[in-house]
Amino acid sequence: MEIDGNEPDMPAQRHGDIMPDGFNPNYLKAYYGKIFPYSDIFKWMSYGHDGKHPGCDPTYFGRREFSFTLDNDIYLRFLSYTSAYELESSIKEKCPFKIDIGPVYSVNPAKRHAYAQTGDNVFTPVERELIFDVDITDYDDVRFCCSGADICLDCWPLMTVAIKVLDTALRDDFGFNHILWVYSGRRGVHCWVCDGKARRLSNEQRAAIAEYFRVYKGNENSNKKVSLVGPVLHPFLARSYTDVLRDFFEGKVLLSQNILSTEEKYEKILDMISDESVAAELRGKWQEKRKSYGSKDDINVVRWEQLKSLLRSGKLKHIQGLHRCIEEIIFSFTYPRLDMEVSKHMNHLLKAPFCVHPKTGRVCVPIDPNKCEEFDPTAVPTLSQLLQELNMSGSRADMDDELDRTSLGRAVRYFRSSFLQPLLRSCKDEIERAYNSRLQQSKNNLSW
Repeated sequence: MEIDGNEPDMPAQRHGDIMPDGFNPNYLKAYYGKIFPYSDIFKWMSYGHDGKHPGCDPTYFGRREFSFTLDNDIYLRFLSYTSAYELESSIKEKCPFKIDIGPVYSVNPAKRHAYAQTGDNVFTPVERELIFDVDITDYDDVRFCCSGADICLDCWPLMTVAIKVLDTALRDDFGFNHILWVYSGRRGVHCWVCDGKARRLSNEQRAAIAEYFRVYKGNENSNKKVSLVGPVLHPFLARSYTDVLRDFFEGKVLLSQNILSTEEKYEKILDMISDESVAAELRGKWQEKRKSYGSKDDINVVRWEQLKSLLRSGKLKHIQGLHRCIEEIIFSFTYPRLDMEVSKHMNHLLKAPFCVHPKTGRVCVPIDPNKCEEFDPTAVPTLSQLLQELNMSGSRADMDDELDRTSLGRAVRYFRSSFLQPLLRSCKDEIERAYNSRLQQSKNNLSW
């Protein structure tokens, strides 16, 4: 694809024409030219350092790494910009298929080679949001409706549960406030924790937080992927279990995935039971002819109740480890499965919000964690849909008005009002406090 730096024109369409769905490089140029919220991304990545306050660091945004993936998988890393205008001009010129955001470095990442020649290790990440990546492909052993990159409304609630569990813990257990959840555009969700104390965490501290959430420790060859140790559950796990996981498993997963409906499926459950005699007893019951169940009884519900009844019966109290089997099964099917390496290291890149996924054409929109049950990935605006909406509304409005005339306007307004504005208020307060502290320290030194 030929790339130029001119303002892209809208693809020629008559009113009422339907644009082909999916991803299209020409549509992408129009999206970057008309809709992409450059100013909002710049304000976010500046964290209050784009103002005139004497406490601002004018080099802050310029030390942030951006990475572009262009057509034909051309990969550009360590890009940096000093202003929103530079960022916008570069994106419009290069028309990246994907934009990734990296850390803030100690020096301008575009000039890292010059600093490397000095012999001093001065090029190092100094700030980076605490990030999490949850991909539904990691749940392929417990979802039977889809596999790989495919999703549907039966398995997507696994992502909803991940948001609920992680968001509550990040706020209640760690005290973070400025958290952004973003749809990946295809098969998962990304989390950006943007509090100042989160951005300044060391790699060791990030790894410790990631380990706090680590429960799923098996691999594809493990029968038992979750092992809950100790006489009682950790308070975080107990809260997740009682508030979210148990009801979700019994009310949604059990029926939507039909996890006990066939021998192939229920054998996966029986493999999680540590005592073979107990598993054999259940297997014997479940191999009975289905006609033994009432016509109104769902076979998954009946078998699950049989499993719970047997495992909770007094006659099995002497068998070590059985008391946790029910919880371990539910955790195995529902608990968030994190890409741990993404969260542990400051220099890991993550796709920027409001990118367009090159496989689906869907925009990576924010998700409101308080209303995540309402989020429908199949209804997310697509590139062709947005340009169709712009064509239908005309082209004489300014940028904000054009954005409001598309289905992306609601997502951008949520980003601004619920995430960006509270974050910037907090950042400016922090800059003010740090500046006043330095002034007071300077006065103390002079008076001494």
